[in-house]
Amino acid sequence: MGDDLTTIRTFPNDAEAALAQAVLDANGISSVLVGDNAGGMMPWLNTLHPVRLAVLASDVDLARELLDGPTAEGEGEPGSD
Repeated sequence: MGDDLTTIRTFPNDAEAALAQAVLDANGISSVLVGDNAGGMMPWLNTLHPVRLAVLASDVDLARELLDGPTAEGEGEPGSD
């Protein structure tokens, strides 16, 4: 197929990673979480091995855009009411 997985974010815990994955899932982007914390039994291992969120290379740009949030001009800037 030739479409490799690309890590687009790392997270300090499973909960934050799962939330980001849910955003992608809701927008039709398949993703996988890759972590090494003994199935959640040793969460302190995330310090050494953060949870990685990976998507297909063809979905990288859209996935990053979704996770970065809205980029409407002036949104969130002081005095932009």
